[in-house]
Amino acid sequence: MIDINISDWNKKLRYKTPVEIAEWALGLSENKIVTTSFGIYSSVLLSTISKLDKDIRVVWCDTLYNQPSTYKHASNLIEKYQLNILKYQSLYTKEEIDATIGLPTLEDDNHAVFSEAVKLEPFRRALKEQNPDIWFTNIRVRQTEYRDNKDILSYSKDGILKVSPFYYWTDADLDKYIEEHQLEKNINYFDPIKALLNRECGIHFQ
Repeated sequence: MIDINISDWNKKLRYKTPVEIAEWALGLSENKIVTTSFGIYSSVLLSTISKLDKDIRVVWCDTLYNQPSTYKHASNLIEKYQLNILKYQSLYTKEEIDATIGLPTLEDDNHAVFSEAVKLEPFRRALKEQNPDIWFTNIRVRQTEYRDNKDILSYSKDGILKVSPFYYWTDADLDKYIEEHQLEKNINYFDPIKALLNRECGIHFQ
């Protein structure tokens, strides 16, 4: 575990650029990962981190319910940035999930079971197998009430230092960045767990 004063460092990093934040965090340990769902703004974090550390492990928990456009987006980014991708999926096939659980709504009693099967269990398995000291994420303030209680730096339940270089960036900030740097945007991303845009997927409760 990387033991630092979270409060002090969040204050020091508050007005640093995402690149400066990432460079600082990368110097703390060789044992790090970056997670992605290849969502809407995934190219922003992945392009930033991969330029600073081309060998960093990129953990992708594929829910099996992504749109074809997301798999194409993932393939493009993996090839473009030569990502060291580590793909995790449910222990069940999509056919098994469809036959036993289905694709539940938020009000469905099976929603928690579905979430556990396609996202939470694979992600816990990924963290256990990779066992990182540092975990780069793309979570941002204002996305959910839960995330508003976080900051650039935080600790996971297992003591992993979570680093969110773009934490204080708005959608408008990211859109401008994507346009200026001619990055891809996955506008058709669908997360079967969230269903609603302001719902937390559960991974960041880990």
